[in-house]
Amino acid sequence: MRFKGIFVAMMAVFAMAPAAIPAPSRNASMVTGNATSQPIGHYDFCQIHSSECGANRNAGPVEMTPAKWSLVRSVNAMVNSTIKPMTDKEIYGKDEVWAYPTTAGDCEDFALLKRRMLIQRGFSAADLLMTVVRKPDGEGHAVLTLRTAGGDFVLDNLAADVKPWFATAYTFVKRQSSYNAGRWVTIENGRDLLVGALR
Repeated sequence: MRFKGIFVAMMAVFAMAPAAIPAPSRNASMVTGNATSQPIGHYDFCQIHSSECGANRNAGPVEMTPAKWSLVRSVNAMVNSTIKPMTDKEIYGKDEVWAYPTTAGDCEDFALLKRRMLIQRGFSAADLLMTVVRKPDGEGHAVLTLRTAGGDFVLDNLAADVKPWFATAYTFVKRQSSYNAGRWVTIENGRDLLVGALR
């Protein structure tokens, strides 16, 4: 009788397992399109940091390990907790300044710092892409996209967790090309899962 109870419990676990593991999705990765305009703030950033805005060796999305995930989450949490959110107007007296923050910054500054820290720790620049999105209220916002073999994930100063891109409430507009950090491409499926949320 005890064996039968264990067997039933194991069968219940196996039955629930598929629901606990995210199913492969055609939306796991963003579909990028044609070349598009580079944000003016990023253009100005590239004039100062030209070595960070050239061609990348694109070997394909990174294969993640538990250690790599731990590193990504710790960098995201550390930057989010140590940099004070402030607008460019408050810091520099003008709009659209993309820069590495030391104590304060806005959304793209958070993303730039996370990108630099992860590159310094061994990630490829081709897998760490500055990305422009729209929040549900229509306001522009910037995040960092991490390209992985399991899909694209977002590091965001407005969220504690590193999430799959399609699990956010954003409309994805454009991002850096994985082949060249100074070029930008459109995101073709940026609204696929978000149309209902924007009505």
